[in-house]
Amino acid sequence: MTGVNALTDLFPPRVDTEQRGANSVEDLGSEAFLQLMVAQLENQDPSKPIDNTEFVAQLAQFGTVSGVQELNESFDSLGASLAAGQGWQAASLIGRSVVGETNLGQLNPISPGSDELQLSATIDFDGTTTGGTVYVQDATGSLVFSDTLPAGVSGEYQFEWNGLDNDGEALPPGRYRVSAEAVQNGQPVALSAFAHLGVDSVVVDSTTGDITLNLSDGTSVPVAQVRQFL
Repeated sequence: MTGVNALTDLFPPRVDTEQRGANSVEDLGSEAFLQLMVAQLENQDPSKPIDNTEFVAQLAQFGTVSGVQELNESFDSLGASLAAGQGWQAASLIGRSVVGETNLGQLNPISPGSDELQLSATIDFDGTTTGGTVYVQDATGSLVFSDTLPAGVSGEYQFEWNGLDNDGEALPPGRYRVSAEAVQNGQPVALSAFAHLGVDSVVVDSTTGDITLNLSDGTSVPVAQVRQFL
């Protein structure tokens, strides 16, 4: 009976060393690899038993293949866990408000079924001011409300509007633009305003893990473009 001294007798190396053959040990599953080793031991020539050093090297190779497979399985499991965790975190944002990169806000009821409306925005002051004005425009660009900002404000100012125009008349829910200007060193300076919008739903891309927020004004925004969560 012909002896089998090494796994290389079953899978001789290819002449082309730049490409690995389809029968490379790395392409085998751990179970098939183990079966080949057992067959090698059962069929070896008693007069020329396998060299101990070579046998240990083959065991080490088997351990490497098995370890890589287990590592791949662990990474797959970790990826699935991270994706699930992202989904749960994203779901927790529903019902909360975010500060976006737009000054277009949404005038909505403060709670379901309430007749009281509110629009909120953050006005970013660059340095201390000696006064200023905040403006609200409707969808046509008409000015419907303005108010004086307090003097000495610096940093971020939280603006809230109840939907009443300058005559005290209630305006309908919808989108309104918030803008502001301040007085610094006696000169008017335009300020940045960022609307607060509610999160209605979230979408998690199963391939990339990217999270998109569907907001109360009907727009969508990647979570990376959110300035602040409230």
